[in-house]
Order: sequence, then C-alpha cells, then structure tokens
Amino acid sequence: MAQHSNKKAQVQAVTANRVIDGIVVYLTEKAEWSESLQDAAVAEGKEAGETLLARAQPAVETQHIVDPYLFEVAQEDGKIVPASVRERIRMAGPTVRLDLGKQAEGNAA
Repeated sequence: MAQHSNKKAQVQAVTANRVIDGIVVYLTEKAEWSESLQDAAVAEGKEAGETLLARAQPAVETQHIVDPYLFEVAQEDGKIVPASVRERIRMAGPTVRLDLGKQAEGNAA
C-alpha cells in the first residue's frame, strides 16, 4: 500500500480510488467508501492509523478500490480538511478542465 502521509502525522484518514470510475473515496467508520471527506473515519496516532488502513484491505481484495493510503487531516471550523495541497487537489477533482469533475458541479448555472 502506498504511503503518502507525514510519518509524524497525528490525525489521519484513509483515501483510495474507486476502481469502477477512478473517483477519490474516503473510508468511513462503517468501513464503507464515501466521496465526501466529511464522512471519513479519522484516526489519532500511528497505531490507530495503521488499524484504520488495515480496514481498507478487504475492499482492495474485492477490487472495489485501489491504492489505499493514510493522509494527514485537520479540523477547521468543524470540518475535516486535508493538510496537504496534494490531497486538496485530489478532493477537488481534475485540474485540467473546470467543466469536468467536482469543479463543474460548483460552476453549473
């Protein structure tokens, strides 16, 4: 499994890509996958993070998701936000065209 997180990160979530359409998804408390980071299960500390990441493995084995990994998050104004620019970009969708992906939903007239 890929590891893109800061080794000293205290608060982390698990992300992956859904195999059927490539959409970025987040592991929830119920071990389901959501397109919304706000639904993500959050782990505090290294051991809790490793446990959370291990909960993603069955979805890899059934080919529901690919490449799950931990990434650092923070709480801002009661919302979960990615700590890195990379994860903010992944959450927003493709950066090449504003008429595609999640950005298009916000630009709809």
